[in-house]
Amino acid sequence: MIKYVQVRSALNKHRKRDDWFLDDYTINPYQGCSFNCIYCYIRGSKYGSDSGGTWAVKENILTVLNKQLKNRAKRKEYGIVAVSSATEPYMSIEKELKITREILKMILRYRFPVEIATKSTLVVRDLDILEQIDKTAILPEDLRGKLKHKAIISFSLSTIDETLARIFEPGAPPPIERLKTMKKCKDEGFFVGINFIPVLPFLSDSQEELEKMIRTAKDFGADYVFVGALTLFGEGKRLYYKVLEKHFPNLLHKYKSLFRIFSYPPKEYQEKLTKIALEICTKVGIKMGILGNS
Repeated sequence: MIKYVQVRSALNKHRKRDDWFLDDYTINPYQGCSFNCIYCYIRGSKYGSDSGGTWAVKENILTVLNKQLKNRAKRKEYGIVAVSSATEPYMSIEKELKITREILKMILRYRFPVEIATKSTLVVRDLDILEQIDKTAILPEDLRGKLKHKAIISFSLSTIDETLARIFEPGAPPPIERLKTMKKCKDEGFFVGINFIPVLPFLSDSQEELEKMIRTAKDFGADYVFVGALTLFGEGKRLYYKVLEKHFPNLLHKYKSLFRIFSYPPKEYQEKLTKIALEICTKVGIKMGILGNS
């Protein structure tokens, strides 16, 4: 079901630049997501209780965004804009509504750099605009000596196993389609990478699986990868456990032990995951993070 909402703000400014994706701003063209990923952290928030069946179109987002970008540009407050942080910018309704495309045109007009995070193949439709952003955007001064590209395209994967993906990402394109789309973007000259966020405990987080995933990313042209742990809380945790109970009942007790108190795995788990991923990236010859060693 689609509903239409009005927003007061479209461009969200961080207090501090994101350490991983380097964005100073975020824009979310929609609320909710038709890709229906079981592990999505938004499910645990006030915005995600029914994210698989209902999503919202922000009717006035372009009018609001134009004013905000214009004011930021006038003050030369340039920074990387992440599209999107809490939804999929290229879900099915974008084909018709083209809100993301219009947002990118506006970002181009005001010369802001951009980072796209997507699971969709539809991003190739907008490579013409992204190419112009890459040529004309203005990077923040402190990033100019570190980053050459002003348009960054990241593809999200939790696994490259097609069966697992159908269970945990039922509405998203298959992993191979995302990888092929990334390869196309790379062949067009874009700076591209894979967000293995989240990897799935006891399913896609082993050293063997991580190496297979990172090598595959490298083979398909990724310039960098991210590897991040799963977060579970609220309604999202309840749904995830329900899916585990149906498909992997033997893992349910392991998850309850891993997430027994907090919404994220223990510090030791996260440190081990990062250490293994960094070692694999060094061996494979690919950057961990946009600038490396994230």
